[in-house]
Amino acid sequence: MAKYSILKSFYKSDEWTSLRLSLINERGNRCERCGKIIAKSRDIIGHHKIELTPENVHDHNISLNPNNIELVCFDCHNKIHRRFGYSGKKEVFLVYGPPMSGKTTFVRQNMERGDLVVDMDQLYSAVSMLPYYDKPDNLFSNVIGIHNLLLDNIKTRYGRWHNAWVIGGYADKYKRERLANELGAELIFMECEKEECLRRLELDEERRYRKDEWAKYIEKWFETFTE
Repeated sequence: MAKYSILKSFYKSDEWTSLRLSLINERGNRCERCGKIIAKSRDIIGHHKIELTPENVHDHNISLNPNNIELVCFDCHNKIHRRFGYSGKKEVFLVYGPPMSGKTTFVRQNMERGDLVVDMDQLYSAVSMLPYYDKPDNLFSNVIGIHNLLLDNIKTRYGRWHNAWVIGGYADKYKRERLANELGAELIFMECEKEECLRRLELDEERRYRKDEWAKYIEKWFETFTE
C-alpha cells in the first residue's frame, strides 16, 4: 500500500491501470520472480524496480516505463520490500580505495532506498552544511563520534535498514580486514591507478580550489596502501 496520497492517486490512475493490464496481456500471468502462476489478474502486482516516491512519480520514464516494472506475486513483492515476515538478511559492504576512485558513485549505483550508508565526507556535510569536500578540522571529534556510532549499529545489526555500505580509504590492510571482520562485511576494492585519480581531480570542477589538498590525500593513500 502506497504511503503518500500522490502515490495512491497514481496507482488509481487510468494510465497506470492501462499499462498494468497491457503488461499482463503481453507477459502472461506468471510471477517474474518465482515463476508461480497467479490465477487472478487482480493479484498480479506491478512492482517498480526503481521505487516510486512523491518526487519521481511524475517522471514517466520511471513510473510508466515497462522496463522498470516487474509483474510479481504477493509473496515475492513482500520479499522485495522486506516486510510481513520477509525482513531478509542484512548485507554489509566495505567499499575502499583511493580518493577519486569512484567509491561514492559505485555505492549510489548499487544501493537501494532504505540502505544505510556511512561515509565521513557525507557526515561532515550533514553536520556543517558545507560541501562534502570541505571538512573543518574542529568538527572531527563530532563527526567521528557519529561515524563510530553508526558502525556499532551495523555490528549489532541495530535498526531497520536493509543493507549497509561503509565507504572509506582504508589503505592499511590490517585495519581494513579487522573492521570488515567486526562488521561482517564484504570487501569491495575500487581499483584505480594514481595517475587516473590525479587526472580525475584535475577535471573536477567542485574541487578546483582544493586540488593541492586532495592531491596530497591521493599521494598519502598510495604511500600507505598495503594489499
